Amino acid sequence: MTRPLVFGNGMILVCLDNRARIRNFYFPYVGSENHIGRRDAHKIGIWTEGVMSWFSENSWDITVSYKEDTMVSDIVARNENMALTVKFNDVVYNEKNIFLRSLKIENHADRSREVKIFFNQQFEISQTYYADTAYYNPSLKAVVHYKGKRVFLVGGRDDKNEFFSEYATGLFNIEGKEGTWRDAEDGALSKNPIEHGEVDSTVGLVFDIEPKGERKGHFWICAGETLGEVERLQGHILNKTEEHIMETTGNFWKAWVNNYETDFGDLSEDTSELFKKSLIVIRTHCDNRGGIIASGDSAQFQYGRDTYSYVWPRDGAFIALSMDKVGYSEIPERFYRFCNSVMVDDGYMLHKYQPDMSLGSSWHPWTQGENPQLAIQEDETALLLFGFWEHYRLNKNLEFVEELYNSFIKKGADFIKKYRDEKTGLPKSSYDLWEENYAVSTFTCASVYGALISASNFAEILGKNEERDEYAKVAEEIKVAILRYLYDEENGFFYKSTKLEEGESIPNKTIDASSFYGCFRFGVLSVDDERLTRAYEMTKKVLSDTVPIGGFVRYENDKYHAPQDGYGTVPGNPWFVTTLWMTQYKIAKAKSKEELKEIRNDFDWCLKYAFPTGVLSEQLNPYTGQPLSVCPLIWSHAEYVLAVVAYLQKLEELTP
Repeated sequence: MTRPLVFGNGMILVCLDNRARIRNFYFPYVGSENHIGRRDAHKIGIWTEGVMSWFSENSWDITVSYKEDTMVSDIVARNENMALTVKFNDVVYNEKNIFLRSLKIENHADRSREVKIFFNQQFEISQTYYADTAYYNPSLKAVVHYKGKRVFLVGGRDDKNEFFSEYATGLFNIEGKEGTWRDAEDGALSKNPIEHGEVDSTVGLVFDIEPKGERKGHFWICAGETLGEVERLQGHILNKTEEHIMETTGNFWKAWVNNYETDFGDLSEDTSELFKKSLIVIRTHCDNRGGIIASGDSAQFQYGRDTYSYVWPRDGAFIALSMDKVGYSEIPERFYRFCNSVMVDDGYMLHKYQPDMSLGSSWHPWTQGENPQLAIQEDETALLLFGFWEHYRLNKNLEFVEELYNSFIKKGADFIKKYRDEKTGLPKSSYDLWEENYAVSTFTCASVYGALISASNFAEILGKNEERDEYAKVAEEIKVAILRYLYDEENGFFYKSTKLEEGESIPNKTIDASSFYGCFRFGVLSVDDERLTRAYEMTKKVLSDTVPIGGFVRYENDKYHAPQDGYGTVPGNPWFVTTLWMTQYKIAKAKSKEELKEIRNDFDWCLKYAFPTGVLSEQLNPYTGQPLSVCPLIWSHAEYVLAVVAYLQKLEELTP
């Protein structure tokens, strides 16, 4: 299920679904731990005149969006049968670990009515239901959920400063109990004060609303490691007031997103708006201690076994680059410190990591039959070195480079330099960037070339001439090997990969978007090289021309999230990432403003298939454009940002 609204402050990440319900609550790291079960949701219900209706019901017409240029929700829920409208504005406080929801209930009836709004909490603290406790704290006038060093305070009050008068704690999904939300359906909660085990809670605010009138209120969740901490957080809300927190948080994000001051030229207002929303969505997934997760959407399990809430060095490198390009250099700096800390002593990155720097889950084996193999994606190491050079080039923070040169740059470059096949000169086999095939992939080889050029540049600015020359020499040898073993001269395209068996190179001739893009992006060939032009045309013919909605598929016959019987002549699902890669190539190749005008269609395509709130999924159904897999995928947003920045730079270059 899509997460159309995401909120964060670098310590917590909260994701809402399209019914305005909280579906993910990550704390104390962005991406870890998720304290709401994958199939659970914090329910919202309205009771009036003997009738209860939950937001999950079809009788509610709900629209969700962000306020312009800020990380504040704008949610409107209408129920014609009940003659009620409920409006929400939500934030995660940028200064403290507080999720705050402001609400307004409008009574469209011509009579006074008592209206109750109920908020149900289904926490799975630390991702297990065992030994959770929920209790009502009368001194705080709040319900507290806790286990160990994870404490959540649930509070709220109305526009007359009256705290919620309805509450209950109980069991759910155990012993035949469905949860305290069932207790709310008669409009009155039992006020059961405490429960432990697999527990939930429900709280309610009660309003008397005049004919055609309205009432306001607030609801909040404070997250901390001790009871004292969440008590102080609630005290901060009551002292500063909910209105102040809502206003200052909105102002902060409006200032933050507009910190990248630029003229969007001839791009549409919708294109620039999606650009700003992308910046906000990216920021919510960046932990203040350096980790950048792929997605907070826990509904989609990759291969049915795990989520995307990990730090992939691959995704992180592209995302960090997008932040560098728009001037938010502190985010990439923290990310590269994170990577420096987790790089293994031999100089490579492992598959993926938890946001707390521990090792993430993996499906890459360390043996193939009886033979040991290195369970890595070498591109993940290479992309970091390439991105780090871009970070320096844009920020000129030489002291940071000096600090990380031996422990990160040199260590990674020395590994890459040695991890090569003696006969061909190509890098040895590793998993490709799609995490599927153990081979010598063209994208990986191209990224290794770019990494070594970057390492050579670093060595040069630090006066390490011997290392400069050695890295440049090996890079050139790899470039020659790519063009010899991975390029089909006759048909004009780059192979997906090759396998080295008994000294022979056996190519995989599948057309893969990353093969072309890698050779372009990392400078193996110049943008005007005829071989690159031919490779693009072949890639477009095979991976885009037969896709009904347009866009580019990853590679021929891509089965990931495709139906079991496939799509017939369509090679797979188009991805935002691969589509925007081709946009970046076309921008780089453009020689006139007329050519650039045609490229604006690519941004319109993204707008057409973005979720209404502006979040971008990983991939799309090739016939309907329906989002598939996780949504949002932060890598998609990063490539959108990179493409827009590239467009604006080229527009400036072509403007006299």
